[in-house]
Amino acid sequence: MARIPDVINTFTYNRYVVADENFVLKIHLRLPTTKQRTRKCDVNINFVPYVFVSHFFFFNQRTSTMRSLLLLLALTTPGHVVVSGLIPLIDGGKTMPKLYDGWFNDQIAKQANAAISKAVAAGKKNMEVQFPPVPNVDEVKFGTPLNQKFGMSLVSKDLKIKGGYKPGSQVSRNLLAYSNIFWAKKIAGSLKGGAIGGKPVGVLTAEAVDFEQIGNLGDLTRSGKIFTEKARKEGRNGEAMICINPGGEETWAKLVSAHGQPNCPLVVLNNAYSTSYDLGNKKGFEEVYYLKRISKGWVYRAFPGPWEAYLEKPDGTVELLQTYKTKPALREVSELVRETSFKRYAVFNDRWMGGRL
Repeated sequence: MARIPDVINTFTYNRYVVADENFVLKIHLRLPTTKQRTRKCDVNINFVPYVFVSHFFFFNQRTSTMRSLLLLLALTTPGHVVVSGLIPLIDGGKTMPKLYDGWFNDQIAKQANAAISKAVAAGKKNMEVQFPPVPNVDEVKFGTPLNQKFGMSLVSKDLKIKGGYKPGSQVSRNLLAYSNIFWAKKIAGSLKGGAIGGKPVGVLTAEAVDFEQIGNLGDLTRSGKIFTEKARKEGRNGEAMICINPGGEETWAKLVSAHGQPNCPLVVLNNAYSTSYDLGNKKGFEEVYYLKRISKGWVYRAFPGPWEAYLEKPDGTVELLQTYKTKPALREVSELVRETSFKRYAVFNDRWMGGRL
């Protein structure tokens, strides 16, 4: 395959490949260059829905022909155009995010957006997105250097919170709540239809968030509290909705009734606890992006891929132990990971004692 910079900057190659192997459409074009000459160009387009035009602009603007072509593809295809050579940069890769870089380098956001886009394309309406909103969730009350760095360098700056992240500030005392707004902002683009999509996206939360302190909600066009009369009345036709930590899944049907719109996506984001005591939910919400810490490891799934069980090793890296075509039971996965850890490392695989926070 031709190198992408050569194709874009010099146009000396006449083929580049765009895309996911499952959704490829080949188009043959003749592009005008100079002095009435034309050059044939083969283009493959990935029809993962919703266009993110901003992704095209980091391709440096060396040739107006290539720039125009990329913009034309963005405007005329119902898909998210992705260059295969740059897939790790755009969709975050196929394996679970790296600990703990994935929270800081947009890997989680890219993976979640890619999974949501594919789920919407497949006709999914009610979805669950679940992952730790900060690097060290269990330690959020007393704080860790990673959590503090996340709150200061990303959450408060990206949301433009008044006063920023300071000891005793609202964002520092309610870091999980504001981090979830940060993540809702990050995934809103995949629900609205990309940079040129027209679907409004709202966010509602059950957590302690003062939206008046937030200066930048990005693609989120409405905010409020779950199950309030005000939030119900402000609902709009054609609106996608992100509902943060709404509570036990027995209330999710009421959530859709109160805040969902016909034929529009509704995402339950980072529910704090499960009343089914298992992986995901039992109410028919597709677990489109799911990352859960279990004893000695992790469970990961990105739609439409399989469920995966990972062992977290003493050096902080992870190893894939098992894949599952359908959602496994939490007990089954936990036993596999815990027993593998004990056989290899006995009691010497502890993230607190090993300084992996």
